[in-house]
Amino acid sequence: MLLIHCPYCEEDRPELEFRHAGEAHIARPVLNGPDAGKAVAESLYLRTNNRGIVFERWRHIHGCGRFFNAVRHSVTDKFLAFYKAGEPRPEIEGADRHDLGLQLFGAGANKATAPLEGAKSGGEVSGL
Repeated sequence: MLLIHCPYCEEDRPELEFRHAGEAHIARPVLNGPDAGKAVAESLYLRTNNRGIVFERWRHIHGCGRFFNAVRHSVTDKFLAFYKAGEPRPEIEGADRHDLGLQLFGAGANKATAPLEGAKSGGEVSGL
Protein backbone atom coordinates (compact mmCIF):
# COMPACT_ATOMS: atom_id res chain seq x y z
CA MET A 1 0.00 0.00 0.00
CA LEU A 2 1.24 3.49 -0.85
CA LEU A 3 1.48 6.18 1.78
CA ILE A 4 0.59 9.62 0.46
CA HIS A 5 1.44 12.82 2.28
CA CYS A 6 -1.32 15.45 2.37
CA PRO A 7 0.35 18.89 2.45
CA TYR A 8 -2.74 20.38 4.13
CA CYS A 9 -3.23 17.79 6.89
CA GLU A 10 0.57 17.33 7.10
CA GLU A 11 0.22 13.56 7.58
CA ASP A 12 1.13 10.42 5.66
CA ARG A 13 -2.06 8.46 5.03
CA PRO A 14 -2.89 5.24 3.11
CA GLU A 15 -3.68 5.61 -0.58
CA LEU A 16 -7.27 4.47 0.03
CA GLU A 17 -8.00 7.93 1.48
CA PHE A 18 -7.08 9.64 -1.80
CA ARG A 19 -8.31 9.84 -5.39
CA HIS A 20 -6.13 10.49 -8.39
CA ALA A 21 -7.39 13.57 -10.26
CA GLY A 22 -5.26 13.52 -13.40
CA GLU A 23 -2.32 15.44 -14.73
CA ALA A 24 -1.31 18.65 -12.96
CA HIS A 25 -0.42 22.02 -14.49
CA ILE A 26 -2.62 21.72 -17.58
CA ALA A 27 -2.58 24.87 -19.72
CA ARG A 28 -6.10 25.92 -20.69
CA PRO A 29 -6.56 26.78 -24.39
CA VAL A 30 -7.27 30.23 -25.78
CA LEU A 31 -10.85 30.22 -27.04
CA ASN A 32 -10.61 32.07 -30.34
CA GLY A 33 -10.20 31.03 -33.94
CA PRO A 34 -11.60 28.19 -36.01
CA ASP A 35 -9.88 25.42 -34.01
CA ALA A 36 -11.17 26.52 -30.57
CA GLY A 37 -13.42 23.46 -30.19
CA LYS A 38 -10.62 21.07 -31.06
CA ALA A 39 -8.28 22.84 -28.61
CA VAL A 40 -10.85 22.52 -25.79
CA ALA A 41 -11.42 18.82 -26.54
CA GLU A 42 -7.68 18.13 -26.54
CA SER A 43 -7.19 19.99 -23.25
CA LEU A 44 -9.94 17.92 -21.63
CA TYR A 45 -9.15 14.44 -22.97
CA LEU A 46 -5.55 14.18 -24.15
CA ARG A 47 -2.83 13.62 -21.55
CA THR A 48 0.86 12.84 -21.86
CA ASN A 49 0.90 9.56 -19.84
CA ASN A 50 4.71 9.46 -19.69
CA ARG A 51 6.80 6.75 -18.13
CA GLY A 52 9.04 8.43 -15.56
CA ILE A 53 8.48 11.57 -13.53
CA VAL A 54 4.90 12.85 -13.68
CA PHE A 55 3.15 15.80 -12.03
CA GLU A 56 -0.31 14.83 -10.80
CA ARG A 57 -3.33 16.22 -8.95
CA TRP A 58 -4.70 14.25 -6.01
CA ARG A 59 -7.65 14.78 -3.68
CA HIS A 60 -7.75 13.76 -0.01
CA ILE A 61 -11.37 12.59 -0.17
CA HIS A 62 -11.48 10.83 3.22
CA GLY A 63 -9.64 13.61 5.02
CA CYS A 64 -9.62 17.34 4.41
CA GLY A 65 -11.22 16.98 0.94
CA ARG A 66 -8.70 19.34 -0.68
CA PHE A 67 -6.82 19.01 -3.95
CA PHE A 68 -3.01 19.03 -3.98
CA ASN A 69 -0.22 18.19 -6.41
CA ALA A 70 2.33 15.40 -6.26
CA VAL A 71 5.45 14.44 -8.18
CA ARG A 72 5.57 10.68 -8.74
CA HIS A 73 7.75 8.29 -10.69
CA SER A 74 5.25 6.30 -12.75
CA VAL A 75 7.44 3.19 -13.05
CA THR A 76 8.31 2.75 -9.38
CA ASP A 77 5.24 4.55 -7.93
CA LYS A 78 7.61 6.40 -5.60
CA PHE A 79 6.43 9.89 -4.65
CA LEU A 80 9.16 12.52 -4.89
CA ALA A 81 7.31 15.63 -3.65
CA PHE A 82 3.93 16.92 -2.47
CA TYR A 83 2.78 20.54 -2.66
CA LYS A 84 -0.39 22.55 -2.28
CA ALA A 85 -2.61 23.42 -5.23
CA GLY A 86 -1.68 26.77 -6.73
CA GLU A 87 2.01 26.48 -5.84
CA PRO A 88 4.50 26.32 -8.74
CA ARG A 89 6.03 23.05 -9.91
CA PRO A 90 9.07 22.16 -7.82
CA GLU A 91 12.43 21.71 -9.48
CA ILE A 92 13.20 17.97 -9.44
CA GLU A 93 16.90 17.16 -9.72
CA GLY A 94 17.67 14.88 -12.66
CA ALA A 95 14.27 15.28 -14.36
CA ASP A 96 15.93 16.47 -17.59
CA ARG A 97 18.76 13.94 -17.82
CA HIS A 98 19.64 12.51 -21.22
CA ASP A 99 21.89 9.57 -20.22
CA LEU A 100 19.29 7.22 -18.77
CA GLY A 101 20.39 3.75 -19.88
CA LEU A 102 17.48 3.38 -22.33
CA GLN A 103 18.54 -0.02 -23.68
CA LEU A 104 17.26 -1.60 -20.44
CA PHE A 105 13.67 -0.46 -21.04
CA GLY A 106 12.83 -1.81 -24.49
CA ALA A 107 12.34 -0.48 -27.99
CA GLY A 108 9.82 2.23 -27.05
CA ALA A 109 12.01 3.82 -24.37
CA ASN A 110 13.24 7.37 -24.77
CA LYS A 111 14.62 10.06 -22.46
CA ALA A 112 11.09 11.06 -21.39
CA THR A 113 10.00 7.50 -20.56
CA ALA A 114 12.93 5.98 -18.66
CA PRO A 115 13.67 6.25 -14.90
CA LEU A 116 16.20 8.76 -13.60
CA GLU A 117 19.22 6.59 -12.90
CA GLY A 118 18.62 3.56 -15.14
CA ALA A 119 18.09 0.08 -13.78
CA LYS A 120 20.16 -2.50 -11.99
CA SER A 121 19.90 -6.19 -12.77
CA GLY A 122 16.62 -7.66 -11.66
CA GLY A 123 14.63 -4.59 -12.66
CA GLU A 124 15.43 -2.46 -9.62
CA VAL A 125 15.50 1.26 -10.25
CA SER A 126 18.21 3.20 -8.45
CA GLY A 127 18.57 6.84 -7.58
CA LEU A 128 14.99 7.53 -6.56
